[in-house]
Amino acid sequence: MTDEFKRMAGRLIVALDYPNPEPARQLVQQLEGIPCYMKIGMQLYYAAGPAFVQELKAKGYSVFLDLKMHDIPNTVRGGANSITHLGVDMFNVHAAGGAAMMQAAREGAEAALEENTDLSMPIIIAVTQLTSTNQQVMNEEIGIPGTVEDTVVRYAVLTKEAGLQGVVASPLEASAIQAACGPEFSTITPGIRPAGSDIGDQSRFTTPGSAIAGGSTYIVVGRPITAAADPRQAALQIIEEMVQT
Repeated sequence: MTDEFKRMAGRLIVALDYPNPEPARQLVQQLEGIPCYMKIGMQLYYAAGPAFVQELKAKGYSVFLDLKMHDIPNTVRGGANSITHLGVDMFNVHAAGGAAMMQAAREGAEAALEENTDLSMPIIIAVTQLTSTNQQVMNEEIGIPGTVEDTVVRYAVLTKEAGLQGVVASPLEASAIQAACGPEFSTITPGIRPAGSDIGDQSRFTTPGSAIAGGSTYIVVGRPITAAADPRQAALQIIEEMVQT
């Protein structure tokens, strides 16, 4: 495993979208030795709780806790404090909650570091528009006018101004986010589908190599790995595609 392969593996976030921890443990075992991020979303976290985060951390994995907090600033401040105490490496809020809410998330994390100096500051990111959202849904159902890209970039700029380190967006918007927010601002992109795979419920998606070439800092991959006949081989092929970009 070359240094470049390891570096790209660290930019792959595997979505552990399972109803309980046992199949997640099986996948983690299959991927043993691949230094990727592991993402715990709502379904698994609500079933397994903080203990599973700590289990992954004990195995040496970086953990992205994907709970998409969106509430009043005081509630998000408390949630961010609790999440940071778990030792996660990344967590998210919704940019639609506004600047004050995003600032409160940062303040909650900073307070946790003061309370426990052994902790490290997690990467805090904001969700812009879900990759299942197309322009018709955004305009007619959510009620936001304009193009998806315009909204995503506006939310990204607001997120940076609020002091957070990046956003979740589709890979199709990554280059525009970089242009508006600079290369140091992270873009975490779900909606990744290797060529020939089922697109599922994604409306805005691309391949792993195209995502990296387009400016994605991290890519989030779920079913193309978790539902593969050989998850380890699927993950290795995705990382190799990232390396060759």
